[in-house]
Amino acid sequence: MSEIPAATVRTRVGVPLRFGDGYGVDAELVTFHGLADGLEHLAVRLGDPDAAAVPLVRLHSECLTGDVFGSARCDCGPQLREAVERIARAGGYLLYLRQEGRGIGLYNKLDAYALQDGGLDTYEANAALGLPEDGRDYTAAAQMLATLGVRELDLLSNNPDKAAQLRALGVPVRDRVPTGVFATGHNLRYLRAKFTGTEHSSGHDLLAGRIA
Repeated sequence: MSEIPAATVRTRVGVPLRFGDGYGVDAELVTFHGLADGLEHLAVRLGDPDAAAVPLVRLHSECLTGDVFGSARCDCGPQLREAVERIARAGGYLLYLRQEGRGIGLYNKLDAYALQDGGLDTYEANAALGLPEDGRDYTAAAQMLATLGVRELDLLSNNPDKAAQLRALGVPVRDRVPTGVFATGHNLRYLRAKFTGTEHSSGHDLLAGRIA
């Protein structure tokens, strides 16, 4: 990995995860000292990463509205649920990153939602507020992976920028594994914007008509 500040493990604690649809799995939550951005990011150890030839890893940006309240305006909650089960089967880590609204914060995200109700897409709304389309930086994620001893990974993501940033930070990404696409009548415009704004592969599937 490239020269980035070293982090250390603060706490490891076992937590049984239980989802509303009945799925459950035992996980280990790992916290850290020394992360570059000073935020309280979390690694969720699932399955047996040590036994996997190459662990499966997802960088999941915090989404209070989708992950906790089940908002249908995005696909974050269903992607989180899917990722936990797939990583538990394969062995790996879910990095839960405190990057609400692609790094702009919760209040700014809700301000952008209000503009979207007026007709702007998610990226246009960010621009109108003077905010970046995507303000996320994955240096802390690279630190976490190094601390966990992950030397190579398969990345569970539809977003090519995540793989590109990790590789630029010296993290060997063997493959990018697509996630499911969870389209509803409420988030179709959001998913379309993810493709037209960032070449996000879930949006490509939507525009190509391969999902309902």
